[in-house]
Amino acid sequence: MAAAAFDQAHADPDPVAAAEARTFYEFLVPIVKGFSTEMSLEVTSLGVQVHGGMGFIEETGAAQYYRDARILTIYEGTTAIQANDLIGRKTARDGGRSALAILARVRATVTELKQSETLAAIATRLEQACDALEHAIVFIAGAAKSDPRAVYAGSVPYLMLSGVVLSGWQMGRAALAATHQLAAGEGDATFLRTKLGTVRFFADHILTRASGLAETVVEGSAGTLAIEEANF
Repeated sequence: MAAAAFDQAHADPDPVAAAEARTFYEFLVPIVKGFSTEMSLEVTSLGVQVHGGMGFIEETGAAQYYRDARILTIYEGTTAIQANDLIGRKTARDGGRSALAILARVRATVTELKQSETLAAIATRLEQACDALEHAIVFIAGAAKSDPRAVYAGSVPYLMLSGVVLSGWQMGRAALAATHQLAAGEGDATFLRTKLGTVRFFADHILTRASGLAETVVEGSAGTLAIEEANF
């Protein structure tokens, strides 16, 4: 998605479309770097867990993946730097307009999902996640100038929230494509049904994190700022 937006920004002959693609790409960059690398830690940690005690035995390779993933959140500029960029330059700077415009595209996919009875539950989860992200965006846009410390205190949760919602968006699009192919009798039916199951799992187990992350962004600064700097 980010790569496609980058290509469009450089190759689209329509200057308006190219500018929109550039804005979209730039919004995605800190998420690709920050959210993806943070999730790599979760995935590789689960890989060690799946192997049990053998996960710490070098022959399995699981522990090596975990160690390799651990450096990614630093190599990519550290998660906090990416999160600050997402809040400051990509969200607050234009009053949240770009973020809300992207969110409108996600909501369009929600509308498509609602048209399929089998995808209704996924649509509900994604819509709830959109509402959570919108809540955070409105807060950031409204408080960035008046209370910047409160806004930036929730930078990493905002990064993770954005990543969860946009990942859910792409999963929703995959579910639509799989459903259309199954209806047309195209593609590998087993793979497509498994894809639908994967999307439903993501909706029920990952997208549901959105509401909690949004509350942390909007209401969590008091706890973050309660400890004086001298105590660090």
